[in-house]
Amino acid sequence: MFEVIGERINTSRKLVQAAVAERNAEYIIDDVKKQQAAGVSFIDVNAGARIGHEEEDMRWLLDTIQPVCDIPLALDSPDPAILEMAFSMVKQTPMINSISLEKDRLNSMMPFLEGKACKIIALCMDDSGMPESSQDILGRAKTLVTKLNNIGISTADIYVDPLVQPISTDSNKGTMVLDAVRAIKAQFPQVHITGGLSNISYGLPQRHIINRTFVSLMMDAGMDSAIMDPLDKKIMATIKTADMLLGHDPFCMAYLKGVRSGSIES
Repeated sequence: MFEVIGERINTSRKLVQAAVAERNAEYIIDDVKKQQAAGVSFIDVNAGARIGHEEEDMRWLLDTIQPVCDIPLALDSPDPAILEMAFSMVKQTPMINSISLEKDRLNSMMPFLEGKACKIIALCMDDSGMPESSQDILGRAKTLVTKLNNIGISTADIYVDPLVQPISTDSNKGTMVLDAVRAIKAQFPQVHITGGLSNISYGLPQRHIINRTFVSLMMDAGMDSAIMDPLDKKIMATIKTADMLLGHDPFCMAYLKGVRSGSIES
């Protein structure tokens, strides 16, 4: 089944930043409960926007969220020291968001990840910038999987992010990433594919319909996870319906449950 990584607890969002700064636990708890009710698999926690306060904000968020959260967290920071602290606080095996092939980030993250029991988002980014072809994405994915395997991270715990790019800048960006996902899954069937979907529609009108159509195409190519807002009922309904049509929903049970609950409607 498709795994949704809820992106809402991020201090780059104005309301979240205000709630964290004011230590408004009620706001954070309410948001977490809504994301869980929507069916997320992980809740991403990012406290990096308030410069100089990331450690104390991350501690407060984890202390606030975990008593009301039944699902694993995705610990989101570029700073290994913050991740080490957060890793020591979590009660369930977390996801780490994220590593890339950018030299500084790779060199700082690999020692932190070695020996850890965790899932890891691996971005197909290196020091040359964004990938320019499906083969470029595949090559970076191969390198990431190899490096992570070498420090004890199993392929099944790796979530490759092929880096979706705006189709408004190049009409081939959609097919490029779709071809890359198919190639990655062909070579590494156990690897997961994740990422932010909404980049595909950047700069275009009626972005929601683009995003909903694109997630169906990506799921058919092999994407089985996304970092997204789970309170967008229409895209969540699209994902559950596509999961059913792709044969990932035995006896259509999740789809039927969604219809009965009202989360899937015409």
